[in-house]
Amino acid sequence: MKKIFLFFFLCASFLGRSHEIRPAYLQLTELEDNTFQVYFKIPSRGTSTPKLQAVFPSNTELTSVGAPVFMDGFANFNFNLIVKKSLEGQEIRIDGLKKTLIDVLVRLEYKDGAQHTFLLQPDNDSVIVPGKASTLEVIKVYTFLGIEHILIGFDHLLFVLALMLISKGGWKIVKTITAFTLAHSITLSLATLGLVSFPGAPVEAVIALSIVFLASEILNVQKGKPSLTSKKPWLVAFTFGLLHGFGFAGALSDIGIPQQAIPFALGFFNLGVELGQLAFVLVVFALTYLLKKTPISFKWSQKVIPYAIGSIASFWMIERVIGFWG
Repeated sequence: MKKIFLFFFLCASFLGRSHEIRPAYLQLTELEDNTFQVYFKIPSRGTSTPKLQAVFPSNTELTSVGAPVFMDGFANFNFNLIVKKSLEGQEIRIDGLKKTLIDVLVRLEYKDGAQHTFLLQPDNDSVIVPGKASTLEVIKVYTFLGIEHILIGFDHLLFVLALMLISKGGWKIVKTITAFTLAHSITLSLATLGLVSFPGAPVEAVIALSIVFLASEILNVQKGKPSLTSKKPWLVAFTFGLLHGFGFAGALSDIGIPQQAIPFALGFFNLGVELGQLAFVLVVFALTYLLKKTPISFKWSQKVIPYAIGSIASFWMIERVIGFWG
């Protein structure tokens, strides 16, 4: 297990921060026949944004409404779109997407309640609007977004890895990961449905702090000072998992969720998170098994690993606290 962290540590150090890749969001809402309100949200750093442009069919007229608004790490653009002919069978494209690492969630809502949801990516930057909306679109898109979010969420993965390090024995690891999954599923659902709310910035800072806490607990175990965390890691996993659920909810809020398909979007985003988390755990187990077969010794890494975990998490925590006033 300790050997696995060396690879993970190098990846986390290279990225230098968590949740670096955030999806853009393009929403078209029909106000009256063939007249749409267009909202385009693009990830930004200050007032610097990727050069992305939504391109609509030639039989449309796009008019900008006001100046872009920069808020919470996104640039927000508003437009009016007049379509001389139905969008059905027409192409929507994001110009410049191929030169980025950004995904774009596209949502099209007609005034009769019909909806389409698409996910555009650098290698697939356009879509032909189909004639009939399908719930399957929402299922596919939000499942993929959930998987993607957990796999680029190095803070969540680092927390899971720390839980695996402090949980001795396969059955204890299973119980611990299950408790973490149950907890963040509860708060993800409650926050997304608007039943519970916490400000995002403090939650993200405390998530980083939870990883620092686990790193210190790993050191205590190594020093022969077992604690409640090492004896009942599932309890700590459940407690901090509630906080991580609010972090997932914040990400889902940034992505946006179709109001008429909330159960499907929420349920399958959460399923995607669990699938991504399960894949990570299985990879860790598989690599651990393979590395045990190698003759190379990594005894020197026993204390390096918890210090490395704590250092990365401390950096994230300081960065996020500073961000309160940024």
